Amino acid sequence: QVQLVESRGGLVQPGGSLRLSCAASGTSGSIFRTYVMGWYRQAPGKERELVASISTVGSANYADSVRGRFAISRDNAKSTVYLQMNSLKPEDTAVYYCNAQSPTLYGRNYMYWGQGTQVTVSS
Repeated sequence: QVQLVESRGGLVQPGGSLRLSCAASGTSGSIFRTYVMGWYRQAPGKERELVASISTVGSANYADSVRGRFAISRDNAKSTVYLQMNSLKPEDTAVYYCNAQSPTLYGRNYMYWGQGTQVTVSS
């Protein structure tokens, strides 16, 4: 059973930076390496959206709204995924959720979620 624990978010000024981390427990490093990892966010009154994802070998995808400002990375040896957020804007304010997706086998897969961490961008 996989558990995802996110670091604390926080309050940051527009234009500032913040790094989030998400550590997976309850699984081995060899299993962690098979998961696609991602970061989602949900702002007040909006649907949860995918911010960034990273493949098992480090290939990253980004939402248009964050491309060029955010960077996702993973450290398989530590079973941890990171989200580096730069040039933050007020519209980045949201609860950020870590996500892990298992490989698809026999037409089914599993998704695991962190509890979420609040990021507020405001002056």
